[in-house]
Amino acid sequence: MEKKKNKFKAIDFFCGAGGMTTGFRKAGINVIAGIDIDKECKETYERNNKGSKFICTDIKNISFKEFEKQTGVTKNDNELIFIGCSPCQYFSKVKTDKKKSEKSKNLLTDFKKFVDEYNPGFIVIENVPGILTKEVSPLNDFLVFLKSKNYHHDKAIINAYKYGVPQIRRRFLLIASRVTDKVALPIANTKTKLLTVRKFIGDKNTFKPIPARHKDTTHFLHTTAGLSDSNLKRILITPHNGGTRAAWKDTDLQIPAYIGKDNSFQDIYGRMHWDKPAPTITTKFLSISNGRFAHPEQDRAISLREGATLQTFNKGYKFYGNSIGSIARQIGNAVPPVLSKKIALSIINTK
Repeated sequence: MEKKKNKFKAIDFFCGAGGMTTGFRKAGINVIAGIDIDKECKETYERNNKGSKFICTDIKNISFKEFEKQTGVTKNDNELIFIGCSPCQYFSKVKTDKKKSEKSKNLLTDFKKFVDEYNPGFIVIENVPGILTKEVSPLNDFLVFLKSKNYHHDKAIINAYKYGVPQIRRRFLLIASRVTDKVALPIANTKTKLLTVRKFIGDKNTFKPIPARHKDTTHFLHTTAGLSDSNLKRILITPHNGGTRAAWKDTDLQIPAYIGKDNSFQDIYGRMHWDKPAPTITTKFLSISNGRFAHPEQDRAISLREGATLQTFNKGYKFYGNSIGSIARQIGNAVPPVLSKKIALSIINTK
């Protein structure tokens, strides 16, 4: 943790595995607690962020009285930060079952109730770009609400690549404050040449070559998913360092759904480029059929630890879950800690 002292403290709503929490802590902010409905995140969150409490609950169900009992926060605290990175599948461009994710579309409204009640000095919102661009989004009401509460804010769709994250990760970001009109998003970095896949996961001493279905029983979790016989054949003839499914489109390995669609979904079954940033690390990064998640040269998808490293978790961050899918979901859903630290520092530097 940095030596710079400040009086800021934060509550991390929808905290997941703790990407936002760990970044804020590294900036020197006391994260009192993280709140999330997913009990599988609890061990990951608390073991890596000692002193920050994990409150496993649905924020729809926790009363203000219980919230105060669990966190000790008070109303109208100028140094209090509420972070709201609610699950965002409903507003994502990724094709998902919108009926399953419909419950998530109103989580910002649920978060707003806590902002209204406690009037924190600062607010942080991070979400998919769709929350800003879709007409049905609750963000419009939230922005009206902020104005009614005399909060100043800065907002934009940003690319995490410009903030030290080695992936093309477009996100909506908002920072608001009622105690200063100088609130601003962190400044983007134009020096991004070293933000490549090679720089982050190319060291073969750290990331030893492994096959598909490799199981790492240590906390390093250099673990990979298996491949079907067909997908193994496909990846074997996919060129190294950025190859795509075009390599096998005219063979019996072609997938019927992609016939005549060479220019659509081009990343699916593709390999990452060594000397470019990674694509967005999603919850499905263990599967080559869900994006450009194949290793640049090894015949497999990237491992759990490689995904976490591309998300900028340090290599000592330990993940816990009842399956590799559970851990991948925790990693893919997280706010990259390098980005979250810069968000935290932008708040600290407003005063």
